Amino acid sequence: MITLIFMFCMFAVFGKIALFALKAAWGVTKLVVTLVFLPVTLVVMVAAGLIHLALPILVIVGIVSLFSKTPAKAC
Repeated sequence: MITLIFMFCMFAVFGKIALFALKAAWGVTKLVVTLVFLPVTLVVMVAAGLIHLALPILVIVGIVSLFSKTPAKAC
């Protein structure tokens, strides 16, 4: 019986820690994609001569960022 209670409490505690880690990883991933991956991709596309694809992507991202209600945050 004590083992069952211990296992229940252990899953509760480590489940909360795992959920927090998942939320933190998602926040860091959004930050890296927004601040590193997207600008580098657009610069590489322009350098490779794909300005006709990079410009609409840049315009769409700009419009979405103008109309988003909450500012982007890390976590």
